[in-house]
Amino acid sequence: MKKWFIALAGVLLSVTLAGCGSQTVATTNGGKITESAYYSSLKGTSSGKQVLQQMILNKVLEKQYGSKVSKSAVTKQFNKYKSQYGSSFNSVLSQSGMTQSGLKTEIRSNLLLKEAVKDNVKVTDAQLKKQFKSYEPKVTVAHILVAKKSTANKIISDLKDTKKSNLTTEFTKLAKKYSTDTATKNKGGALSAFDSTDTSLDSTFKKAAFKLQTDEYTTTPVKTQYGYHVILMKNNPGKGTLKQHKAELTQQIIDNDMNDSTVLHNVVSKVLKKGNVSIKDNDLKNILSDYLSSSSASSSSK
Repeated sequence: MKKWFIALAGVLLSVTLAGCGSQTVATTNGGKITESAYYSSLKGTSSGKQVLQQMILNKVLEKQYGSKVSKSAVTKQFNKYKSQYGSSFNSVLSQSGMTQSGLKTEIRSNLLLKEAVKDNVKVTDAQLKKQFKSYEPKVTVAHILVAKKSTANKIISDLKDTKKSNLTTEFTKLAKKYSTDTATKNKGGALSAFDSTDTSLDSTFKKAAFKLQTDEYTTTPVKTQYGYHVILMKNNPGKGTLKQHKAELTQQIIDNDMNDSTVLHNVVSKVLKKGNVSIKDNDLKNILSDYLSSSSASSSSK
């Protein structure tokens, strides 16, 4: 789950700094701990400073890009994660030290940061051309997974004797009979549509699939860590042109930037400078110096 969260200084904490005051935070038989004592102690730690950095960044991101991130967008991303983990969702949250509310807050922070990246990083023609070289649009396939190569070859032999008009029907029967993939065998081996950015499928599997045209199947078994696959291409729209896929390619580049610490540092620097941040506590006055120095911005930003 940590991969979902903002990468600023490795901050994944959800605690907040207490306000400076005399209110008691805790009592013991050895004395009490006040907010001011707690604050003074916490601000001297690296964790406390990172939390303050995150809080400041969230404030300026919300001011600059809050109108571009809707509640429905946060909910959509939240539901995607919930669906991905299914019945183990709550336990995964617990293991990550998160609550559902805290996760939604992190999702919103991440979406705000993505808007800042979009606004401050120029996607060049050279980047688009490079991304397009390895890009494959979404395809839909079915597969039959078996443990032995000889079994895969038998399936391929059966398919060779099948009329093209009956190919899908025959493939469905063979999947139900032979496939060891219990999640797909009763659905004719059908997998969810995927493109070249998919990370859930084996790279060898994807490479073999993208070579197929609609209604073609692999004529030799495809070996992966899971066994041997026979793949049927149900729909391959073709690669098309860069212009046709410019929006998807741009989004992929932005997603890559979200995992690039140098890009994020430069974007955060620009956002904080626009935010007119003023640190009132002298002990913390240099907390953003790494981001607000004149050399922070780079040529990768607008």
